[in-house]
Amino acid sequence: MIARPPSFLIIQTAFIGDVILATALIEKIHYHYPDSPIDFLVRKGNEELLQGHPYLRTVLVWNKKQSKIKNLFRMIFQIRKNKYHYIVNVHRFASSGIITAFSGAPVKLGFAKNPLSFLFTKKFIHPIGSTHEVIRNQTLIEELTDRELTKPRLYPSAQHYESVSQYKKGSYICLAPTSVWFTKQLPSEKWIDLLVSLKGRFKNYYLLGAPNDQATCESIRQATADEHVINLSGKLSFLESAALMKDAEMNFVNDSAPLHIASAMNAPVTSVFCSTVPAFGFTPLSDRSYIIETNEKLDCRPCGLHGFRQCPKGHFKCAYTIENTQLLQPLP
Repeated sequence: MIARPPSFLIIQTAFIGDVILATALIEKIHYHYPDSPIDFLVRKGNEELLQGHPYLRTVLVWNKKQSKIKNLFRMIFQIRKNKYHYIVNVHRFASSGIITAFSGAPVKLGFAKNPLSFLFTKKFIHPIGSTHEVIRNQTLIEELTDRELTKPRLYPSAQHYESVSQYKKGSYICLAPTSVWFTKQLPSEKWIDLLVSLKGRFKNYYLLGAPNDQATCESIRQATADEHVINLSGKLSFLESAALMKDAEMNFVNDSAPLHIASAMNAPVTSVFCSTVPAFGFTPLSDRSYIIETNEKLDCRPCGLHGFRQCPKGHFKCAYTIENTQLLQPLP
């Protein structure tokens, strides 16, 4: 009797950028186990990131906002029914720990920071500082694969590329000026200054974001008084945005999800770090990438791992001391 290849479930039910970074695990597992089925568990709303992924068998979706506990137990039942050989839990919080612990899988891999890690087969440290998040994630499967860095990757379809082809007629820049966290977001006036400085250098300048970013992006667009600055926030899906960013002359982003979309498309990117710092391990991985941060030595920076709704000190110097000349420097 021929043994079936081992099956894998990767769990990352955090935010968009976290899921994108975890796609590197898909690439590495598939490379070493090309015949193994790989599934991925995400929170509802993030499944579109993995739409049509060539190396995934199934994307499992957990609705955490409605009937969270009921849906949690339904998900555990489904996972037990699938009989995975390996659970690779990248998420570091209790909910995913419960799923992992009761998955029925013979091998459960995750981080020691997870409150349920004492029930894992093996747990690993997750050190913040100097090591990239992709490398931290890949330590979970290092013994099953290798120690080489594998980059994250997204797979827009031909339809996604066709949907954005109308915006690719001529050279263009993409800018993602917003973030969930205020202190990770370069102020609007800085983006306006950048766009005014770039006027006439490229055919179009596309502002990207989620539907709730439309107002901010629109205020930036109007302030530039430039008809070639176009607000696309809320108009493109994740993978359509990825397809557009891939061929941009440059993508200007904050320390947020669009940074990781650029990495997953190997798109040129200039990433701005305000309250957070590159040492946290969430820097761009594109072949052509640049990091912009204040040149001032601020005792209050970094003020937190994830950012805040407002500057704890009230001055937001980590953002306001970034100069327009710094942003322009990566451009030819």
